[in-house]
Amino acid sequence: MTNRRLTGLSRSVIEGLVSEVGPRWRAQHHDRLAARTRHRRIGAGAKHRFGFVDRLLATLVHLRHGLTHDVVAAWFGVNRSTISRSIAEIRPLLAERGCLVRDGARLRTLSDVVAYLGHHPQALMDATEVRVRRPIAGRAGRDRFVSGKARLNTIKALVVCDPLGRLLFCGETRPGSMHDLTQARTAGLVDLLLNAPLGVQILADAGYQGLGADTAGAVITPMPKPLKRQTSLPPSVIAAHEASRKRHSSQRIRVEHVIGHLKNWRILGRYHGRRESFDTTTRAIAGLLSDHQHIDRTEHNPKRVRALPAAPHIR
Repeated sequence: MTNRRLTGLSRSVIEGLVSEVGPRWRAQHHDRLAARTRHRRIGAGAKHRFGFVDRLLATLVHLRHGLTHDVVAAWFGVNRSTISRSIAEIRPLLAERGCLVRDGARLRTLSDVVAYLGHHPQALMDATEVRVRRPIAGRAGRDRFVSGKARLNTIKALVVCDPLGRLLFCGETRPGSMHDLTQARTAGLVDLLLNAPLGVQILADAGYQGLGADTAGAVITPMPKPLKRQTSLPPSVIAAHEASRKRHSSQRIRVEHVIGHLKNWRILGRYHGRRESFDTTTRAIAGLLSDHQHIDRTEHNPKRVRALPAAPHIR
């Protein structure tokens, strides 16, 4: 079960998860047993045959391939309720870990990301949408998950990575009807960037136009397209405009690659679970992907980091 094709992670990453998450799971299990009135001491009675390592591997397989609990239970030879309980215990522990960065620290919130950008001032940002099940008829707020772009019921997550394509943050999930710009504002990104050190730059797409003015140029978006009535512009101006937009698009392509790597975990291809657990699932996968990027990938030939374009002048 430690085959990389099944979990998406190497044996060394799984060993690190066992040593890091295992003690926390055992402490949580002990606290849960001690929280109720008992007639026998803790540790008496039947022992778990489905131990922590089995629970961890079952959770990784479920997240990687999006398998139902019934299939995972048949694979491991246990009851379905055992798999459901195991995933409910392990997944929050994986989500609490955060994203690993180069200096060994972990980023768990947007404030951690902005503090990290004080030392590594360049980043890329985008939002991704994941299709979810439609709420039942008659439920209040049923239409708030309908995405205006995808025309489907979705939940979107905010994704931030560095210029090398290493994941820094994935979370702040919102219903699909919310605009990308509104999602960033409600997540508190504007206030965080206004108090960030000088020189912090986050490259974003056209969906975040207006955020640069709110953050004093910390967020860089492409130049707007010329209006159709502006046909009298010189060809040189139009060519320079298109070259600037193309350069901006090529520089932020790495965040699209990161989103693609997130969707390689098939549970995010189309999410069939409860919408209430989507944020926990997304943050758990983000932490696992960051482990893969920093531990599994070789760094013998580091790619050259291209500087982000200068912030436009704000009147």
